Amino acid sequence: MTVLGIITTTLDVAVILIVFANTTTLAGFSRDEVLFLYGAAGVSFALCDLLVSNIDRVSQHIKAGTFDTFLIRPVSSWLQLTTDRFNPNRLGRVLQAVLVLGYAVAVLDLEGRRLWMIPVMVVTGFVIFAALWTLVGAAQFLLTDAPELGNAFTYGGQQLTQYPLAVYARDLVKGVTYVLPMAFVNWQPGLYVLGRDDPFGTPEFMRFLGPAAALALVLAAGLAWRQGIRHYRSTGS
Repeated sequence: MTVLGIITTTLDVAVILIVFANTTTLAGFSRDEVLFLYGAAGVSFALCDLLVSNIDRVSQHIKAGTFDTFLIRPVSSWLQLTTDRFNPNRLGRVLQAVLVLGYAVAVLDLEGRRLWMIPVMVVTGFVIFAALWTLVGAAQFLLTDAPELGNAFTYGGQQLTQYPLAVYARDLVKGVTYVLPMAFVNWQPGLYVLGRDDPFGTPEFMRFLGPAAALALVLAAGLAWRQGIRHYRSTGS
């Protein structure tokens, strides 16, 4: 299963390579720059998928009546859910993303003074994806039969960040910058690392707002999770 995870995610890289077999740039970005953006987002998402994604199983526990068990234990229900049925096989996805990111950093002529942003953007991306998964989990207290709706934002968000946001429409990019801050996973900080201007004209200071955006999303997710717990009603089992 670990090997299969590597192979599956490698298909995403194959798509990028196929695109660049037919063109030299994508929205003004070279192949190695796109691989850098892909790898940075991939590491964040794969780590979150490994450590946090089980939170979306909360709907199963609510319907089965087993969520009560998490509430009577002297440990955070959020922490218990994220570690419920931990699947180490997902380490393969982490490894694949790390390899792609490492390759891109090695071949790109990056300024040394900008490299400090890479670990920051990986951690920021992890926090943003974790908060997003928490929001999706909190929604399941109301939408117990719609877990796939949340996947549109978690796995869909990962698909969105695999490419430069310059390939998308301006209104969509505004939405994932000022409403749901997916642009701070790898796009805004990535522009700083690559020494590139934003094609959409956002000011330079936006490159450094990732931690603040992640904190704001964490606070919103924490509030939503607390409200979900507060309004939870036991099945009586």
